[in-house]
Amino acid sequence: MRYVAIGDSFSEGMGDERADGTPRGWADLVAAALIADDPRWQYANLAIRGRLLEPIVTTQLDAALAMSPPPTLVSLNGGGNDMMRRNADLAHLVRLIEGAIERCTAAGVRIMVLSGADPSDHLPLGRVLRRRADQLTEAVRDLTGRHGVLFVDCFGDAELRRSGYWSADRLHLNAAGHRRVAGLVLAGLGVADAEHRIAEGHAGSRGLIVQARYYRQHVLPWVLRRARGRSSGDGRTAKYPAWTSVS
Repeated sequence: MRYVAIGDSFSEGMGDERADGTPRGWADLVAAALIADDPRWQYANLAIRGRLLEPIVTTQLDAALAMSPPPTLVSLNGGGNDMMRRNADLAHLVRLIEGAIERCTAAGVRIMVLSGADPSDHLPLGRVLRRRADQLTEAVRDLTGRHGVLFVDCFGDAELRRSGYWSADRLHLNAAGHRRVAGLVLAGLGVADAEHRIAEGHAGSRGLIVQARYYRQHVLPWVLRRARGRSSGDGRTAKYPAWTSVS
């Protein structure tokens, strides 16, 4: 009855911040629903923004499997930050995910794998990202099917592509988006939960001034971090590194 999330900003909960600025996100919402259904559940979240897949399935997974008492359920997402790099090796990413599945299976821990939501409609060079992500998603779908592992395909959820589910940086889901993902995960786990869907609305302004502000506030800082070899997660630690309960 112990659930731990590993991954990047998607699992950390970026874009769904509480009043004090700390991230909540879909994994917290899933844990809260599990605990509400059965108070014996405990929760940890080792995900850190900006992480590439390899440190997720090594450093984070090592820490997850070493927890005492050990987890009974692990959620894994990753690969989105890798795919934003020119030299992304999709076959290598699939091998990393398969290794994580095999480690969890050998340890007697149930693992579920998630694909991140699809931001490509809102991003510069979004078509390139979608092509790569489509390939990775299909490969992981096949992989999880062969291993009998739950796969929650957020990337293929057309509803999540609507602009109303995304935060100002157009890369991370907002509170509504994280609620939508939590519903997809709970449905996959067989836990009753109402589907979250926002009302229809306009996509918002994308005029020249708005676009210039977006590039200045979000794209340029990302480019500068990449040029300096830095990550948004540098110096950050897991938000819930030990077993806890969330409401």
